[in-house]
Amino acid sequence: MREMTKRKPNRILNHDYRQNGAYFVTFCVKDRHEILGEIVGATVPGRPNIIKLSEIGKTVDDAIMYYNENLQGVVFDRYVIMPNHIHAIVVIRHETNGEVRSPLQYIVRNLKSYVTKKTGFSLWQKSFHDHIIRDKSDYNRISEYIENNHANWENDCFSVDVNARGTNK
Repeated sequence: MREMTKRKPNRILNHDYRQNGAYFVTFCVKDRHEILGEIVGATVPGRPNIIKLSEIGKTVDDAIMYYNENLQGVVFDRYVIMPNHIHAIVVIRHETNGEVRSPLQYIVRNLKSYVTKKTGFSLWQKSFHDHIIRDKSDYNRISEYIENNHANWENDCFSVDVNARGTNK
């Protein structure tokens, strides 16, 4: 019988993802299907690329806005919905007793679950990538990356076109 390969743990061991802090998260659509929207404007010289959200992309946006308006202690501070993935800075703040209902992985899982229920099918890749934002310069660098992500779509590692050309490393 063949032994199953062991996956590398996704989260930092012994880090409490409920504690105050900012986290850069990326989660992707299964098989990189570009179903959240499309990048438009790339073919028009001098016109910046923008993202035009699909109905599914709008559902994701609505879910993020719902979190921001209704979940105390958690804010999607900056985010961008790309055709097949989402980048976000999730800020966890405790202003009273330090309690928050859900660590980061449950926040992302609940968002994915909500979108899955609304669309009627599972569109997400398992898990997500996270980076603990360590200081203001780290926050600023990531914030700028999120803000400009759509403008660099042709060279984005998540772009299907980049992968088809074989330039993704």
